[in-house]
Amino acid sequence: MDKTDKFSDAVNGGVRALLRTEGLLLLVAAVALYARIGSGWGLFALIFLAPDLSFAGYLLGPRIGALTYNIMHSTVGPLALAAASLVFDQHLTLALALIWLAHIGFDRALGYGLKQSRGFGFTHLGPIGRSVKES
Repeated sequence: MDKTDKFSDAVNGGVRALLRTEGLLLLVAAVALYARIGSGWGLFALIFLAPDLSFAGYLLGPRIGALTYNIMHSTVGPLALAAASLVFDQHLTLALALIWLAHIGFDRALGYGLKQSRGFGFTHLGPIGRSVKES
């Protein structure tokens, strides 16, 4: 399999740039909304990197690692949490959802996409890491 085939399911060019820009705007919007609800920056700092605990799934192999990473780095979870927080009028839950969305936006803006089961370096936004790009 040549390099082109290995990454044929990843986006590139203008689409990749658009998705990374979308991530940046998600980060900005989530941080702006978080600032507006006034939950304090200590909580933000404490929770911002929490979704990366999902890396621990890679200890059980690339398939489980990709699954745990993708669960914690998809917008589905935090958007559902935000919707629930609005329905049940839970301020803390909304704050947590916004921090989670900010984290996802930050990762996407940097080019860290949802993972494929082939390994951590294979993402929907293209390869990450020197060893994956060179192979």
